[in-house]
Amino acid sequence: MCPRPIPVARRGKVKRLMEKMTVAQVESQLKKAKEWNLVGEAIQRTYLFPDFVSSMKFVDQVATIAESSQHHPDILIRYSKVTLTLATHDANGITSKDFDLAAKCDELAKKLVKKPAKA
Repeated sequence: MCPRPIPVARRGKVKRLMEKMTVAQVESQLKKAKEWNLVGEAIQRTYLFPDFVSSMKFVDQVATIAESSQHHPDILIRYSKVTLTLATHDANGITSKDFDLAAKCDELAKKLVKKPAKA
């Protein structure tokens, strides 16, 4: 079953919320997103870049993608390591939006680093 948006009225506007994925759905998606891990009610991945400047370029581009999709990850930067944690707060858990953003971030990292290092 594919998650479907749930309409919610806020200040006269209807906002569509994503339905939280089941454990089976999350496990199925994690098999495709091999570098991502389940951490509580979120998915998480750490990327390793050659240096701090590369890390910051990645974070800057993630911010642009996140803003355009109105889905913002938690970001932890440690010099050449960037950890992204994704969860859909309105759904109190993981939705297809999280895996969509994860795939976009993975593609972005591949473009920035021709030979990705393992975290």
